Amino acid sequence: MAKEKKFITCDGNEAAAHIAYMFTEVAAIYPITPSSPMAEHVDEWAAQGRKNLFGDTVSVQEMQSEGGAAGAVHGSLQAGALTTTFTASQGLLLMIPNMYKIGGELLPSVFHVSARTLATHSLCIFGDHSDVMACRQVGFAMLCEGSVQEVMDLAAVAHLASIKTRVPFLNFFDGFRTSHEYHKIELMDMEDLRPLVDWKAISEFRARALSPEHPQAKGMAENPETFFAHRESCNPYYDAVPQVVEEYMAEISKITGREYKPFTYYGAPDADRVIILMGSATEAAREAIDYLSKQGQKVGMVSVHLYRPFSVERLLAAVPKTVKAIAVLDRTKEPGANGEPLYLDVKDAFYGVKNAPVIVGGRYGLGSCDTTPTMITSVYENLALPQPKDHFTIGINDDVTYASLPAKEEVPMGGEGMFEAKFFGLGADGTVGANKNSVKIIGDNTNKHCQAYFSYDSKKSGGFTCSHLRFGDNPIRSTYQIKTPNFVACHVQAYLNMYDVTRGLQKNGTFLLNTLWEGDELVKNLPNKVKKYFAKNNITVYYINATKIAQEIGLGNRTNTILQSAFFRITEVIPVDLAVEQMKKFIVKSYGKKGQDVVDKNYAAVDRGGEYKTLTVDPSWVNLPDDALVVRNEPEYISKLVRTINAQDGDLLPVSAYKGIEDGTWEQGTAAYEKRGVATFVPKWEASKCIQCNKCAFVCPHSCIRPFVLDQNEKANFAGETIEMKAPAAMKGMHFRIQVGVMDCLGCGNCVDVCMAKEKALTMVPLSGEMAEAANWEYCVKNVKSKQNLVDIKANPKNSQFATPLFEFSGACSGCGETPYVKLISQLFGDRQMVANATGCSSIYSGSIPSTPYTKNEQGRGPAWANSLFEDFGEFGMGMVLANKKMKQRIQRLLEEMIASDKTSEAYKEAAKEWIANQNDAEGSRKAADKLIPEIKKSAAAGCPTCKQLEELSHYLVKRSQWIIGGDGASYDIGYGGLDHVLASGEDVNVFVIDTEVYSNTGGQSSKATPIAAVAQFAAAGKRIKKKDLGLMQATYGYVYVAQIAMGADNAQCLKAIREAEAYPGPSLIIAYAPCINHGLKAKGGMGKSQAEEAKAVECGYWHLWRFDPRLAEQGKNPFQLDSKAPQWDKFQEYLDGEVRFLSLRKALPEKADELYEATKKAAQERYANYVRLSRIDYSQEI
Repeated sequence: MAKEKKFITCDGNEAAAHIAYMFTEVAAIYPITPSSPMAEHVDEWAAQGRKNLFGDTVSVQEMQSEGGAAGAVHGSLQAGALTTTFTASQGLLLMIPNMYKIGGELLPSVFHVSARTLATHSLCIFGDHSDVMACRQVGFAMLCEGSVQEVMDLAAVAHLASIKTRVPFLNFFDGFRTSHEYHKIELMDMEDLRPLVDWKAISEFRARALSPEHPQAKGMAENPETFFAHRESCNPYYDAVPQVVEEYMAEISKITGREYKPFTYYGAPDADRVIILMGSATEAAREAIDYLSKQGQKVGMVSVHLYRPFSVERLLAAVPKTVKAIAVLDRTKEPGANGEPLYLDVKDAFYGVKNAPVIVGGRYGLGSCDTTPTMITSVYENLALPQPKDHFTIGINDDVTYASLPAKEEVPMGGEGMFEAKFFGLGADGTVGANKNSVKIIGDNTNKHCQAYFSYDSKKSGGFTCSHLRFGDNPIRSTYQIKTPNFVACHVQAYLNMYDVTRGLQKNGTFLLNTLWEGDELVKNLPNKVKKYFAKNNITVYYINATKIAQEIGLGNRTNTILQSAFFRITEVIPVDLAVEQMKKFIVKSYGKKGQDVVDKNYAAVDRGGEYKTLTVDPSWVNLPDDALVVRNEPEYISKLVRTINAQDGDLLPVSAYKGIEDGTWEQGTAAYEKRGVATFVPKWEASKCIQCNKCAFVCPHSCIRPFVLDQNEKANFAGETIEMKAPAAMKGMHFRIQVGVMDCLGCGNCVDVCMAKEKALTMVPLSGEMAEAANWEYCVKNVKSKQNLVDIKANPKNSQFATPLFEFSGACSGCGETPYVKLISQLFGDRQMVANATGCSSIYSGSIPSTPYTKNEQGRGPAWANSLFEDFGEFGMGMVLANKKMKQRIQRLLEEMIASDKTSEAYKEAAKEWIANQNDAEGSRKAADKLIPEIKKSAAAGCPTCKQLEELSHYLVKRSQWIIGGDGASYDIGYGGLDHVLASGEDVNVFVIDTEVYSNTGGQSSKATPIAAVAQFAAAGKRIKKKDLGLMQATYGYVYVAQIAMGADNAQCLKAIREAEAYPGPSLIIAYAPCINHGLKAKGGMGKSQAEEAKAVECGYWHLWRFDPRLAEQGKNPFQLDSKAPQWDKFQEYLDGEVRFLSLRKALPEKADELYEATKKAAQERYANYVRLSRIDYSQEI
């Protein structure tokens, strides 16, 4: 009797992890976005006690960097444990030095890589082969898969072959397109693989391990006379790999019934045109081949699985002898090369072959650029030409070097009977999570094939998401986004005007809208374009006020479960009763750790998913006029470039659109043009209750609530209400207004929460009733001049908010705990600020094309911002300091030459002397520069060669405020070495550490900033070791200014620390506590209480406020100043219970929870006691 097949619905990461777990004893890892889930699965299964092939659990160790993870893999292998890691992109590159060692020492291992783009002109976290192609030379065999099923089937080949041959393997598949694509696939059983393991080879591997019982030396130094020959001695091992891989693929084919070879051919046996490629596009190519074959065309494809060692013999055997032309497609770019790697390999393979076909090469799919079957057909058309185009591109319009093949109208080729659905959502509204559950529900409870893929913009929660779900009776090979859906759900009504949400919706299709509008109001607010599409294509339209239902249930903005329930009820893709039962089952799985109350609320959401209504589509809508064109007064690049990308139409832009910004440079201030209007509720200001404290503006994460001070002329043309200024004296007689930018607000509610008025001067109200405030905002920002020059903006929190924020409308989460700090720094020092930003949350919300939240003031000055990498942010900022220092030295030398010249005017000399004397003073250098620059320009115009140099360097004249910004992952872990070195240098730099206590950007993994008992990725059973005291460590240098702050706990201390740090003429370090969405705030309002959470953290003793100022020691005073009040330790547990990251420990490990909670408290008490001791040291007596 045939063995019953088991199917699961999972993504590529889980498939790889499933196989890796079987063969792995130790996993050394480091979090990185597309590959982290592999390690997280392994960690989770180990915690659950799952057994591998050796009857044991896997030991998972998180390291401080990818280089560290590779080093740990290397050491573990040398000590005799089969060891694996998971990585991608820049992380893989950091592993290269150790990969050379592992390969050279013939240590069997598998590195699982979700192949992805490398940062070049910009950071792109999505998929292509740039990273793995940088590893061709390290001595690893390279195996590639093109689908989730192939990952499940072939990942085992990498492990089995590595064990047998001793050659380490890099097993890769496309990042995001395969790593994050959910697919219903056949599960590989560990017991089916057990007979294939070469246990003798494993025994020999153990015997070679380092051991004092049979001591050996490894990793020796070697000299010229022996190294070359010794290096060549490994050749037989690599020569054996293709045969071993081929044999194991044959065994896997027997188990699965799916044929695999190192080079797998698909298509006509007598094809005249063939493409050769690897990765997920091979699936789209199959669809194209099937489509063309039905038209009688003889085409085929070779899917490359074993890329290294590259077996010429097997490639030639796979290509039909009838082939006249071959196109090799590479998913990478190597500027300056005569073609990309796979193309050059294939050309080399056919060199000297009799009657060799014409071979051309092309690039596709960089950065996950969608590659469709229609695009593949254009490659075959190119091959049919008498002289096919070489070095071409597909999927883009290259109107600069004209490399691209002509674009064709998209033709559906995905097979008949497939149901396709698209869901437009808002980041953190739960749409993506619900759709992951939906595809699993359908996959696990029907015989249908299913697939899900999720696309995002670069914003954090609050950004654009689109879920692509496919279901059908036949296998699904469509590894590209849905173009012609049967069903569309729009979960955010604002999207109707922002995106083309009906594009491609099939005739007689279905549309579901989540909206606050009802009846006639809904019809009135629907854009004509949408109504015309509904009528023209006979669309059935449903609508539901899931936002209101979620509020009534107590789910806040989490509309996902309601809308998921509506989807199942409307489409009936599975019986509704079964769908309801399964949705509730998944609710327990998804939210069980967050408490029964969360589970019950989501149960209610499922039950209320049937409260949708049908919108009657009026056939006369077909004749509606086009929507009026919106005419905006804005720069051309905003209209043509920024708005196109923001509308999710960036794929329509030609290469020429980037002329002048080829190096990735982007104008500051583009975020101000977005005006998304995605908040459901926004703050409303009641003037009569306002006490003019400006606290609301101080804490706003997105700079969208601000105090404006109007003079008589400005007030005369203003439609909104104002009140008379009470203070400061310099503004008396003017008019005060708290203005809300309702179109930029994300509706977190922190401003309302912190309002100090006896009766709240701010209340949250529906956005729909506040749209008139958009015009008031525009008037204020464009017509009301800043009055910050009238007050000392550094004096107190209130005054600071009269300064224009030069960081606004970022892509950060609603209620973000990080951005209020970044905004405040920009207000205080932005006009002369330089920022070196570590990769992470702060870099993504600070600079993701096309959105730049850093902006300019009225004089055109503002922060200059750049991101390098994750691991080098300290050194990157140090480099900026060194360049600035060098240029200032040159300026001084040139000015001294001018002073010494008898041809220089007295006014010039005096201005030069003033600048030399004040060059390291912010205000002094600005005043001196204002005097000096006109003199320089005048003399340069007169022909002075020295002054022409000075004119070039004049932008260095004002003292710069150098900031190095990073999160706790960069600062405590991967970038710590650089951070420490920069601070130890004594240079005048300001390091700002945003401490969320987890790796926020990659999904909440544990870092050395994570405290005891906190549940995080790679700390599923709660962190067991203390948080690193980064601040106190750096204070031991004695000459570094250090502070710990928490804005929500003490606005004044926060401002004072930032002010003191920047003024300190040496290195400074500020560590700022920032609640994060990953913490799971239980308080009603969630991240709308992030400021209050900071206050609670300090009040109970979880977080402490202090400053270490070396200048005080010079005065005989104690440099350590403890700013926190004595903690109320009785509130400590209450604080822990208010966050899911701690509370979930009771669910995950109830028997250990109280013990770990007590350990957390004890660690906090010990830290506080140490601070108290430091604050009591007497510095007045000399020793």
